[in-house]
Formats: sequence, C-alpha cells, structure tokens
Amino acid sequence: MRIAILGWGSLIWDIENLEPFVTGDWQMSGGPALPMEFSRVSPKRKMGLAVCLDPEVGALCATHVIRSTRTDVQQAARDLAARERAPMDRIGWATAQECFGRLPAVNSRVMQWCAQGDYDAALWTDLEPTFHESQGQDFTVLRAIEYLKTLRGEQIEEAYRYIQEAPPTTMTPLRRALQNDPWWATLSAGPAAQTAP
Repeated sequence: MRIAILGWGSLIWDIENLEPFVTGDWQMSGGPALPMEFSRVSPKRKMGLAVCLDPEVGALCATHVIRSTRTDVQQAARDLAARERAPMDRIGWATAQECFGRLPAVNSRVMQWCAQGDYDAALWTDLEPTFHESQGQDFTVLRAIEYLKTLRGEQIEEAYRYIQEAPPTTMTPLRRALQNDPWWATLSAGPAAQTAP
C-alpha cells in the first residue's frame, strides 16, 4: 500500500522524528487543496498561532505530499501522531473507499484525491482550531492580529517565524492580511522592534 502524508505547516521544514519513516522529497502542491487558517493557539509554538484545518474561517490552500515508508495505515498514523504530539483520533486518514476524520468535507476531498492519484491512502494532522476556546471569542483576522500583538519576547519571535516559514501556498486570510500589515513588517527587524504600537 502506497501511503501519502499531507503537510502544509511546520511539517514541511521540520519533519523531526518522522524522518526515519518517510522517503523521498516533498512533492510541493502535490496534494488536495484543503481549507485552513492560523486559528490554533499552540502551546508547542509558544502560544503563537498555528495553521490547522478550519473550513469555517479558512481558505482552500495547496497541501504537499511525502511518502511514508509504511504499508499499514494505522502504523503510519502512529508515526505522524508521535511527530505531532497528538492523540490518534486527531490523525485523519482516507483511502478511495473509506475515511476517518473530524471534517466530512476534508474527508471527501482526500478520498477523491486518493481515487485519482498515485497513492492508496493519505494521512493528515487533524488538530482543531482553538482560538475561540483560548480567547473566548470567535476567530476573525482582526482579532487574530490583535492577539498576536499581545505576545512578547520568544512568543512573538516564534509566532512570526512559524507564519513566515509556512509554505507560500499556505495563503490564508490571516496571512494575506499580515503581508500588508506595517506592524508585522517591523518584526523582521528582530526583538528590538517587537513592541505593539
């Protein structure tokens, strides 16, 4: 069984402990387009905003593909769960015939991709958005920028690095807005400039 792992965020540049279980290079834009936004407040990323699948506020963005060395979907899922520090029920998977994941629209897109492509199965990180849970209000681009402006020191450094290093194709509404935000542009100058106006 040929198993694809789909990525769109830090997995692309920091494959970490998944490295022994994949082969070849990333096939950039080789996966199905999926709806995503930087709407997850991530303890792993020092409380910065991480990209996750979010059909409610996100935009369709390209995903990228690397091949698992495994031939068993559950074993490949365990590998990805270990890299993501995620429970197994937050690793989605699909074949052309069946699927498991929290978002029916995403499941359907990946199933169709499996039916048409070079892989028998695909897996992805299925962590949910947590902005509302963390901040007590729904995610909007303006609220997300205001939240980012509350971060200091290592937190804003990591938030900036994470969003900037995401693949260019991960062009969500928030990232598009940040490209034209004068405050965000100052962060490229380093810690001395990292004070909200």
